[in-house]
Amino acid sequence: MFGGDTLYELRCSLQLAETEREGGFSPHISPFTAVNDLGHLLGRAGFNTLTVDTDEIQVNYPGMFELMEDLQGMGESNCSWNRKALLHRDTMLAAAAVYREMYRNSDGSVPATYQIYHMIGWKYHDSQARPAERGSATVSFGELGKLNLMSEGKKSQ
Repeated sequence: MFGGDTLYELRCSLQLAETEREGGFSPHISPFTAVNDLGHLLGRAGFNTLTVDTDEIQVNYPGMFELMEDLQGMGESNCSWNRKALLHRDTMLAAAAVYREMYRNSDGSVPATYQIYHMIGWKYHDSQARPAERGSATVSFGELGKLNLMSEGKKSQ
């Protein structure tokens, strides 16, 4: 699932251009989730061993309009009920100029950052061994370095 910092370049450019041209802005990209919300969601669903990992992928596009065409093809246009029906052409052109000016790569392309969350959660089953209670260890990690785990006859070369 996409994370909260996904497409920050596009969102910032649209907000700046719309504020300048129309005196305010409304969201034009679907809202994304924060990583701590995923943990809470998995916990409320009954999962108790949670892992959430995040990746950032940067994709370069010739310009903002090509990016928006890709987003539309992915079905990632804004799905909010309370969004504005349209964005004026001069605002779109201003947003493309802001995007290009603020984020342009040396080769003239513009980056789009996708933050992707990978999540996994487990529910314990009665047939599984349970983890030991906190503080129940009989050996400290500091003592592990002192242990001789190799027998005398099988020393490594």
